[in-house]
This record gives sequence, structure tokens and C-alpha cells, in this order.
Amino acid sequence: MHEKIRLHIGGKEQKEGWKILNALPANNVDYIGDIRNLQQFEDASCSIIYASHVLEHVGQRDMVATLKGLRRLLISGGELMISVPDLDTLCQLFVHKDMTMESRFHVMRMMFGGQVDDFDFHYIGLNFDILVQYLKAAGFASIKRVPDFGIFNDTSNYKPYFGVQISLNLIAFNIGGSIQTPEL
Repeated sequence: MHEKIRLHIGGKEQKEGWKILNALPANNVDYIGDIRNLQQFEDASCSIIYASHVLEHVGQRDMVATLKGLRRLLISGGELMISVPDLDTLCQLFVHKDMTMESRFHVMRMMFGGQVDDFDFHYIGLNFDILVQYLKAAGFASIKRVPDFGIFNDTSNYKPYFGVQISLNLIAFNIGGSIQTPEL
């Protein structure tokens, strides 16, 4: 029996016990690939999947299939740790009376991506309710909101304005079985 992987999707920071999947080659990246196509990994090959600020790069039409692909990789009882820009929070920051034009521009880039390369575009805005619906449609029945993960140095706990965290952090548990939920 193979040891189960702890997979960090979209990362670059090396951490003992973790493997990294990224769309672009870089130091410490173990696998090159696209979150929408995880065929290079066997079913139930991961105990934990960590994806910080990756899912917003997946379009609406591919979201359920992508989440089902992530669920396929998880063992029963496995955890999918997700961090995404929280659209509710970003909207509130964008219209806040004390934001400067420069700050609003920065928030706009968090909404739509920095667009510095072909991979840095955001195709969807996610808040708690929308992300939970997608997760349920993919077969996740147990979902928990957490303040942060404290594993990697990333934007999952980023607070650029007024001490407000811009990320929505969830853990979706693969508790086996499937739920019948209509596709979005």
C-alpha cells in the first residue's frame, strides 16, 4: 500500500510531508498540472489537499467537476482545505468610504486576479453560500468554516485593510458516500 499524499495545490513553499502541484514549474514543485485535470493522481491517493487561492481560477462551468476531481483523490475521511478570496468581504472593502483609489484598485485585482500572466485570472467570485453549494454538488456533505489554517505562508490569513481578513477558509470532509444534489 502506498503512503497517502498531503497535496498542496498552487503552492511553492516546501514543507516537510507535503507534495506540491502547480500549473508552472518552480523550485520545490513536485507535479506540474491543472487543478481541473488531476488524472495523474490515483483515486484515494491523498489524505489532505490544501488549495489556497486556486479555485477562483476555475470557471463556473468547471467548478463542480473540479471539486469532484479533488474529492476523488481524497481517502474516506480525507480533508480538502480551501481558501478563496471572500467576495462578500472584498465587495464591502471596495465600497468602504475610507478606501483610496489605489486601495480600491488593489481590491479589484483581488476580485479579478492580478492578471500578470495567463494563469492569474479569476473566473468566479465565491462567498460562503456559493462555495458550500458547489461543494455539496460535488458530494461533500460535511463542511466547516475556519479562521485560518496556519500551515503555509500564503494569503489564507491576509489582512491588507482595516485588519479585515479577505479570505474565506473552509475544510470539506470526504466522509464517503454521495449526496444527490442538483448541478449548479
